[in-house]
Amino acid sequence: MHRTHLAARRRLGVALDDLSDVFRGMTAHPDEHNCPCHWGSAEEVSLLKTPDVELEPDLLRRTWQAVDWDDHAAVLRRILPQFATALVAGHVRQRYELEEAGYSFARGRWQQWPDEQADAVREFLHAWWVRSLTDPDAPVPAHEVLVLCAEASGTLGPWLADWEAHTGSLSDRRLAEAVAEWEYELLGDSLPWHVHWHEHDEEELRAELVGWLLGHAATRLRTSDAPPDLRHRIRLLALTDEARWTDPHWPNHRY
Repeated sequence: MHRTHLAARRRLGVALDDLSDVFRGMTAHPDEHNCPCHWGSAEEVSLLKTPDVELEPDLLRRTWQAVDWDDHAAVLRRILPQFATALVAGHVRQRYELEEAGYSFARGRWQQWPDEQADAVREFLHAWWVRSLTDPDAPVPAHEVLVLCAEASGTLGPWLADWEAHTGSLSDRRLAEAVAEWEYELLGDSLPWHVHWHEHDEEELRAELVGWLLGHAATRLRTSDAPPDLRHRIRLLALTDEARWTDPHWPNHRY
């Protein structure tokens, strides 16, 4: 396990270095502007048009959170190396902020960027996600990283495949922690996070997550000696309506 998490750290370090190389020299569009009342000053906008200058943390946050850039993709490319480093370090920690961070990636349509750029972003997300599963000292909980990756990409499949590929006691514990965080919303037939980007299908994501939990995750938690009540709550996801809430293991949630 020690070798596994060291390898994950090295992979993430390489991915962050690659982001810095690929996006070096990027700037916002020369005509880019934003509302000084809601975002910031003309002097701050000028920093986005200047390559490779580190932004103050508050300015970085306001920049990726803003939804009204004329060319969000260019702005995202400008801040991406610093933004990714802040994410990995846990400086974007609130649950809803991580959802918004994923939304910022989706708004930038990074999967449509030139191959070198899209591949660098994809590898960063996968490397960060794998580290969260395998490193006991990862600053951001794995289930929160997964939410960002799903919101950024509009899919769960590649991230769940990573989870399946990385077994072991720590990854199993991360799975149990995720189920404990998600089960209330899932048993209420909701996805455990808000899908911000209009092109992403919230119900499709929920169905994909539930199917995976009922299949791979249920088996894995059973063999890893997860608490029985947690395993029962996964089982309840296969039931509907009255069969679910009259089951003897229904946790008495109120919706």
